Amino acid sequence: MKKFFVSVGLIAAGTASLQAAYAPDWDSTSASMWSVSGTLRGFYDDNYETASSGPNKQASLGFEVSPQFELNVPLQQTELGMRYIYGLYYYQKREELGENPIDQTQQFDLWVDHAFTERWQARVQDSFVMGQEPELIDPRLSVLTRTEGNNIGNTGTLTLDTAWTRLFSTALKYQNSFFDYQNSGATTATLATQGASYAGLLNRIDQTVSLDLQWHVAPETVAFFGGSFEWVNYTGDEPIAIDPITSAVYYSSSRNSLSYYGYVGVQRSMLANLSFTAKGGVQYTDNYNDPSGATSLNPYADLSLIYTYLPGCYAELGFTQMQTATDQVSPDPSNGSIAMSTESSTVYASINHKLTPKLLGTVIGQWQHSVYNQGSYNNQADDYYSLGVNLSYSFNQHFSVDAGYNYDDLTSKIPEYNYTRNRVYLGVTATY
Repeated sequence: MKKFFVSVGLIAAGTASLQAAYAPDWDSTSASMWSVSGTLRGFYDDNYETASSGPNKQASLGFEVSPQFELNVPLQQTELGMRYIYGLYYYQKREELGENPIDQTQQFDLWVDHAFTERWQARVQDSFVMGQEPELIDPRLSVLTRTEGNNIGNTGTLTLDTAWTRLFSTALKYQNSFFDYQNSGATTATLATQGASYAGLLNRIDQTVSLDLQWHVAPETVAFFGGSFEWVNYTGDEPIAIDPITSAVYYSSSRNSLSYYGYVGVQRSMLANLSFTAKGGVQYTDNYNDPSGATSLNPYADLSLIYTYLPGCYAELGFTQMQTATDQVSPDPSNGSIAMSTESSTVYASINHKLTPKLLGTVIGQWQHSVYNQGSYNNQADDYYSLGVNLSYSFNQHFSVDAGYNYDDLTSKIPEYNYTRNRVYLGVTATY
């Protein structure tokens, strides 16, 4: 269970974007089948536009209102669940500047687990989000800055686990991710002055099919090898760059790609409260619409260590290595190529600790190192650091207060792209 990515991907944006590691996991259960809660927070954000130093860097006081509804229905062979979170964020500074002072986010999660037999089990899950913060829209952080508009990200997954014998099983998985950014309308005439739109650069459908062959070496150890096929289809249908040598126009579909993965791995429970998962291999990618016919062969990895050291207390450490989309295009004046993607290495860690039976402390940290593939910044890297600290005190099962701090830092050689951001907040939550 990757609690870190659940906490980043399944929460409202704004001040909460790194703060909710204590939020329920996909398969959360409670004393009742349903719950309703509401959160009110005040916050201070010293760079709500994620801008570099200068006149565009603005700070603001504000407040957040966030109601949430969750439903869990356990049946004999099936478990159904859903969660809806709405977030409204008011920024005082924007109103002073005559701008729209309100951001809104929405998130809807749905999951269904069904056991056909003891050997055949299926899981369907879907997560829909709408907002402006990069961690909310795309947890892979293909864009690292705040994006105006009602931007949409949706990821649906279908998994079928089959135990063919006592020692051999398979896991078949299909995943479909859809991204739609509101910023659009770029033309060849506006590229030089305004650049490409986010819709042209990042609107896409990402489909992956994978199959793992699993060998149960021991009750606590599963070894596996498998492969995946991924098709990324960019749907913006807009010009995104002009070749500085030939004046040929690159369109959104120029970034389409096919990827083939091969990997081996192991899942092991060293102790009842300590588990480890490791998967490593290679990724071959063909950007088949790129005029240069670019292909690449890169390492691929996914590692996670989870340690539950006390009831309600856990720590997690992980690492991923994969190719991701990018909002940069940067035509290279020497050969005319554009940035097709980035090779991203991500280290993440989190700890949830009950300081007292009613006081929970959470710390979440992440570092992402992204190296550009082609374009004028070919082989150069961005480094993104984030840290979230939260304290939550529960007076009883219906009422709690929390306070926290979030820090973000993007270091880049791209002009006016790097930024730092600090956020502090204090709030109350009522749950029924």
